[in-house]
Amino acid sequence: MGDNVSYAIVLNTTKLKIANDGNTLCTLQLQRAIDRVCNNGGGRLDVTPGKYLTGSIMLKSGVELHLMSGAVILGSTNPKDYYSIKAQPIADKRNDNSNIALVLAYNAENISVTGNGTIDGQGLMLALNIDSLYHKGMLKDNNYNVRRMRPSEQVRPKLFYFYKSNNVTVSDLCLKNSACWGLSFDLCVNLNLKNLNITNCAYWNNDGIDIDDCQHVKIADCDINSADDAICLKSYHANSSCVDVDVQRCNLRSSASGVKFGTASWGGFSNIHVADIKVFDTFRSAIAIESVDGGSIDSVCVERINAVNTGNAIFLRLGQRAGSKNGSMKNIILRDITCTVPFERPDKNYDLRGPEVDFFHNPFPSSICGIPGNKIQNVMLENINIVYPGRATKGMAYVPLWRADKIDEQIMSYPEFSMFGELPSWGFYVRHVSGITFSNVKLSLADNDFRPAFVFEDAANVTLKDVTFPGDKSRQIYFVDK
Repeated sequence: MGDNVSYAIVLNTTKLKIANDGNTLCTLQLQRAIDRVCNNGGGRLDVTPGKYLTGSIMLKSGVELHLMSGAVILGSTNPKDYYSIKAQPIADKRNDNSNIALVLAYNAENISVTGNGTIDGQGLMLALNIDSLYHKGMLKDNNYNVRRMRPSEQVRPKLFYFYKSNNVTVSDLCLKNSACWGLSFDLCVNLNLKNLNITNCAYWNNDGIDIDDCQHVKIADCDINSADDAICLKSYHANSSCVDVDVQRCNLRSSASGVKFGTASWGGFSNIHVADIKVFDTFRSAIAIESVDGGSIDSVCVERINAVNTGNAIFLRLGQRAGSKNGSMKNIILRDITCTVPFERPDKNYDLRGPEVDFFHNPFPSSICGIPGNKIQNVMLENINIVYPGRATKGMAYVPLWRADKIDEQIMSYPEFSMFGELPSWGFYVRHVSGITFSNVKLSLADNDFRPAFVFEDAANVTLKDVTFPGDKSRQIYFVDK
């Protein structure tokens, strides 16, 4: 969509005399304009330069919301100006995350949000107002986080929430400052996100892009700076899955993980391609692939990743949280990946830094871990170059190799690269895996580390080809005997 497309109708906020002073709430006027475009057979609403203060607006089928250069949509800081698109929770949805957003779509087709303008959720002030209303007893939040003193995700609006919508384009915009997740898409088909500048660091749970059980998705040429996961694929629906997702040429900075999928993993993920990604100043994993709720992960290719100043390079986890069935993970290709892991925390310049673990530990290795009786299958790591910080000391934490098999399996735990506590290797920790190949893998240390580079436990069909690391090979590769 754009200027070269022929529309049934094109409306203009200036001609419609919609207030753009940044102080006058214009939710009703914007919604009437969107509805008018939809009811006249589809077209475009041009948002002209100025600041438009609004609560929730709903995109309708056939509508392009086009923000001209200099146009700014400002999210209201009053939570009463927002609403959820569903009065009832989704059947089969296992997590009650927010269905509230500034820009909404529900069962819409052929919709787009484009232009060179800005959408600013004003999320910090909005979240603080929600917090104040909760403490005054004027807003209900059954999941208020008392320990961390903040309202839950369920009551904080996202920037976008699109549900069961087809043929969706979001392009060329500056998007920032949500009170919760940034762009959230649920059960959508044919989704195209391109050339977006996303800064979502105003508050907590500030993911960049979340894709939930969507099919035929392209994400390309986006710059994302987020206080939580930058790009996160999820599967909350047991009878659905993320299928045919292509992520390319993105720059990611995060106080959590760069590209992650599977924290929510009831359905599954298949045919996922991630390529040409730069990750930097990221607290957790550059790449995290997880199935812990019974979902199936099959046919994933991650390639040409350059991660600098990142807490962990690679994390693969097959678990089984309470109440879930056995999941699976197989046919994973990780290739052409470079990463440097610092000794200090890499997100130290963030105002909202990721919460540190509460136990002593040395630098963590990359981990590829299934669970007893359910192995990760067929993993290829090719052309990998990781520089680890070293500086491990037995005085900080110590798991001798003769106790390596006693590390807690954490079968039902939330998946995270630090979940097992102190680990007995510095490069890779591999457990409950069948069929894994390391080809042309170079591991380096910035300083000494007393631990071996590799520890394998319950690992079958292991191939090490052209693998290099400092030190004697006989002391750098260890297989745990049961």
